[in-house]
Amino acid sequence: MAGLPPRKRIEDVELLRALAHPLRSALLNHLTAVGPRTASECAEAVGSTASNCSWHLRQLAQYGLVERADAEDGRERPWRARQVGLEVGELAEDPAHRAAQLGVVGATLSHEQELTQRYLDSLDDLDPAWRAATGMSTYALRVTPAELTRLTEAIDALVRPYVGAIRTDAPADAGSVHLGLRAFPRIEHSGKAEA
Repeated sequence: MAGLPPRKRIEDVELLRALAHPLRSALLNHLTAVGPRTASECAEAVGSTASNCSWHLRQLAQYGLVERADAEDGRERPWRARQVGLEVGELAEDPAHRAAQLGVVGATLSHEQELTQRYLDSLDDLDPAWRAATGMSTYALRVTPAELTRLTEAIDALVRPYVGAIRTDAPADAGSVHLGLRAFPRIEHSGKAEA
């Protein structure tokens, strides 16, 4: 889609290690979802302290993943995500690089599990319209590697205009929603790829 920031492929091992930290991952995810927020607002959202969040936000800023935004009230300046899509790329041959990549994947999956559990725990408190609109789907596809690549690229192109940090035309009643996508070959219990 024209005008949307590109996804950033992360090759740097130190940056991967920084993103594997659960709080940094949660902070970046939160800012991407809701847009600019102060360290205090981030702390409330991710369950940490303002000083701890501030320190980790500065670490993310050193890697160019977040930056300071203009403050509306002239007091505490908020932070905003500079990237709205990250990918670790193909798993590296180098063991240290691969371990860092898998650390980011693990932090992402852990955060998604936490978000899912919080959603399930809060079902009774949600507006009925939101309960009706949500969905969880799992598919077992039969595709070639090229088809899977095209499919994930098409889904990304469909979803990216709705990313909270870059959407400028959101209706007043829009809310922050988590959408996760994982597409990979199914592996049998024996460790072999399913035929």
